Amino acid sequence: MNHERNRKWRDNFREAAGENGFFEELSHEHRALFVQKGKVLVVAFENLDDARQDPDNRLPWGMNFITSRGWSALGIMAHGHTWYRDPAIATFFDGLRDNGFFKQFERVVFYGVSMGGYAATAYAASCPGADVLAVNPQATLSRKVTLGWETRFKPAWRRDYEGAYGYGPDGVRQARKVRLFYDPTIAADALHVALYQGSNTEKYLCRHHGHGMLTTWRHMGVLSKIITGCIEDSLTQQEIYALLTARKSSAFYQKRMLNHLLKRGRPYWTAQYCNAVLEACKPQKRPKFLRARNEANAVLIKQGKKPV
Repeated sequence: MNHERNRKWRDNFREAAGENGFFEELSHEHRALFVQKGKVLVVAFENLDDARQDPDNRLPWGMNFITSRGWSALGIMAHGHTWYRDPAIATFFDGLRDNGFFKQFERVVFYGVSMGGYAATAYAASCPGADVLAVNPQATLSRKVTLGWETRFKPAWRRDYEGAYGYGPDGVRQARKVRLFYDPTIAADALHVALYQGSNTEKYLCRHHGHGMLTTWRHMGVLSKIITGCIEDSLTQQEIYALLTARKSSAFYQKRMLNHLLKRGRPYWTAQYCNAVLEACKPQKRPKFLRARNEANAVLIKQGKKPV
């Protein structure tokens, strides 16, 4: 069964590549798929397992999104939590650089999320002048740098983060523009982004959007607008932040914010926030907020304070 599924997704990728693209198995953990469309190239770092879950899907989400916009796509796909630390990938990008592959495009954008965000910044070194769009990226997982504050992603700690394409902040030094989106309430994510100090770097604070930020944006209805605007370089910082204000009316974001306040044990602010949500929505549509407000007010009364 697994053999048949693997054969099917390989066939899907080869078909997607067509006559002008290519599909290469770089190693047992990594694959490369190039689909040629327009004069803008997006280099996307994706989780191959997402595509394997449904072999009827021709491409992972990012590749589908990119090609549907008429952009060319180079997808580097990982099987597992590899952080793309593989000599075969380094050799592959060295070859693209040395053979002038990137020169056929008017613009090149390296894109990724979390593990892919790290790879997007690290491998951007192969294409000086490219743009970089990274969401919740890591700078490195080297224990020499992150010991004491990065406690996540333990299976990837054993990887080698030294040498070429190893350190994200080094990879973006010659980039044209670097956009980093992160949630500053996640301490480790904030520390990683703090290591990116180049003057070409724009940092976007997305409080309480979580590490799975794309899911939050999808629920807010702004995912496509933000990704498209960054790749096309058609949005200013102010316009991006204006889009992010949609979080205020997103039920998904509201629940994340409420959970944060409940964890912090802040009854006054919990009641205040619940009131704001309930004023904008009918209480029967937000029973969790009505219940949380009542419980918070009960705590305030018990403390001898005035309910909100």
